Amino acid sequence: AHKDAILDAAAAARLVATWKDEGLSVGFTNGCFDILHAGHVSLLHAARSQCDRLVLGLNSDASVRRLKGPGRPVNDEHDRACVLAALASVDAVVVFEEDTPLALIEALKPDILVKGADYTIDQVVGAEIVRKAGGRVVLVDLVVGKSTTGTIGKLRAGSTN
Repeated sequence: AHKDAILDAAAAARLVATWKDEGLSVGFTNGCFDILHAGHVSLLHAARSQCDRLVLGLNSDASVRRLKGPGRPVNDEHDRACVLAALASVDAVVVFEEDTPLALIEALKPDILVKGADYTIDQVVGAEIVRKAGGRVVLVDLVVGKSTTGTIGKLRAGSTN
């Protein structure tokens, strides 16, 4: 069941270690994923294509509020985690409270770190840790014009296109 894929950091670290023992490559990506859209799905599909297993670090509600402002997230962390865990591209979801997933990346030690190409490798949190451990950082092209913030703006304006 997809709910079994929602883990705390300690359980995720054990699972990642098991996967690595089995010779599987483990990828990691992270974000708020507030209102799931085609851009998110495309990013996750591209991320999963780079590895055998993909762990998604999900910003907690408090973390999203600090990053995106009041009124966010629209969907709470439990609902966001359930939706993401149901996707074929995602093997595990871990909610983190901090503003960045640095501690989670240190705990999981993924082989591959994936972010959208709206970042440069220098800006990707955890890039140095992963690269020093012999892993790699992959930047994925984003779908133009797709964002939760944009969707919320359209809803507030009463527009649907």
